[in-house]
Amino acid sequence: MLLRVGQLARRCGLTVRTLHHYDTIGLLSPSVRSDAGYRLYAAHDIARLHRILALRELGMPLADIGTVLDRPETTLPAVITRQIAALDAELARKTTLRKRLARLGEQLARDEAPDPADWLTTLELMTMYDTHFTADERERLSFLCPDNARESEWQALAAEAHELMQGDIPPHDDAARALARRWMVALERDTASDPALLGKLEAMHRETPALQARLGITPAMADYVQRAFAKDQLSIYRRYLSDEEFAFVSARYPQQMLKWPSLLAELRQAMRDGIAAHAPEAQYLARRWLALFRAYAGDDPRTHEKLRRAHQQEPALRQGAWVDDEVLTYLGQAMARLGPAE
Repeated sequence: MLLRVGQLARRCGLTVRTLHHYDTIGLLSPSVRSDAGYRLYAAHDIARLHRILALRELGMPLADIGTVLDRPETTLPAVITRQIAALDAELARKTTLRKRLARLGEQLARDEAPDPADWLTTLELMTMYDTHFTADERERLSFLCPDNARESEWQALAAEAHELMQGDIPPHDDAARALARRWMVALERDTASDPALLGKLEAMHRETPALQARLGITPAMADYVQRAFAKDQLSIYRRYLSDEEFAFVSARYPQQMLKWPSLLAELRQAMRDGIAAHAPEAQYLARRWLALFRAYAGDDPRTHEKLRRAHQQEPALRQGAWVDDEVLTYLGQAMARLGPAE
């Protein structure tokens, strides 16, 4: 099948202007010419267009799509799998809301007064996700499916944390640290490994009592898990540091640890915006990263080297941290441009 630009635009629900723009920026160009000189779209061009539109639907900026399409993992089957997962998440959320609305409708039809708490929860389900997340973000968050298996998993984690807290188990205990590891890995998974979405999810949880009640996760519980996770990370650092170094780091790390996700979110946004590592904006972020690192590591280069070696040799330090090779490479390039005094 060979299609001219107007034919392809009509079949796909796009405008000719959009397809011309994709051609101009090198994102999608017709690969065949007819005998009369017309540029035609072949089957593999249509497959590429599917990937482009799918990635746009999943929230990826147009400027990033060309680079992503060239990656080996961005095959059409892989993209379709992501589309299906996003649709499944949205369908699960809407199915839950529909069930609640149907139950309210049946009660009202029988002239029964619905439970006000149940009614308020339904109203909250109608609005809370839309208030905190865009449509693209909701599709990326598998967590945003009320009453599904992920919610049951979080309720189980909350019950385990509640039992530990009721038993006065300290955050440094092995059981608390093991729970914290599983908790943070699950949280990273359910926020699509995006620290910006983590921040929004935490804000939604703080501002939505019904969500806290449904999951059983209180602010005190979240704080307990954070402290246990800090203790778990510190137990790894302990193997690399002297007693004096560890005393210094352990006194400062738990507080500084909470500041990393927001900075990581800014770094990822800079990458998405196409800001070069040598640009002033990237340099500013690199300086902030170094300042945050020194806030708990101190100024001794020998301690810095030990901590860097720990991160290189201990994969567990990357789990639940919302950091990957791509952002570390970008950050390393930005730091390489800083002056020697920095």
